Amino acid sequence: MKKNMGNTDRIVRFIIAAVIGVLYYTGTISGTLGIVLLVLAGVFLLTSFISFCPLYAPFGLSTCPAKKP
Repeated sequence: MKKNMGNTDRIVRFIIAAVIGVLYYTGTISGTLGIVLLVLAGVFLLTSFISFCPLYAPFGLSTCPAKKP
């Protein structure tokens, strides 16, 4: 897997996942919506740590900075 996520994208995903986690565990969001958002937060954390987003690949998107030759 070739990295296709830049640092800014990774940080934003990590922050969103942390906010969703805090909201879920404090009881602000609950039920089915809470579980769905918690799963989404897990996906965001995973993609943030491995620097690869599977949804970017089919569309040829990349937020990584261009490598200098």
